[in-house]
Amino acid sequence: MPLDDEATPAAAEPISLAGQDAAAAAEQPASLSLTSAVMFVSDLDRSVAFYAELLAWTIAVHELDAALLACPDGGQLYLRRRGPRAPHGLGHIGVQYLIWTAPSESELDRCERVLTEQSGQVTRSTLDGFTIVEGRGPDNAPILIAYPGPQEAPRHQVMQRIYRW
Repeated sequence: MPLDDEATPAAAEPISLAGQDAAAAAEQPASLSLTSAVMFVSDLDRSVAFYAELLAWTIAVHELDAALLACPDGGQLYLRRRGPRAPHGLGHIGVQYLIWTAPSESELDRCERVLTEQSGQVTRSTLDGFTIVEGRGPDNAPILIAYPGPQEAPRHQVMQRIYRW
């Protein structure tokens, strides 16, 4: 059941390994890293140009119906053409959107300008020690960019943005 916009969820306690002894910590499996995402788009060329500019990533592969953008640290964004009639519904099961992290406040400002040029539907807010800019991509998909990242400003609550659609 969707949560009402008025509902305020209780903040979850952060999970910490502090206080565990070395033997217990050694038993923890190595964590996985998210390195790639796949996005279906209506117009491949328009999306490649937009995301390459926004993310400042290089176009590693560009084929007729798919492209691959890459960043120096190994992150990848696959873009796959689906055509203008492909449905896109928020609130359904599955990944809804990604939150990108800018490496600096000036980069966050640059991303905000790119998003404003794209759609004009851009908001900026500061909470829990970080700033988040939200806009829309070429297919009206939500794009969120934060600074600083969770390594520098750990999140202590779930953003209200997660509870509304």
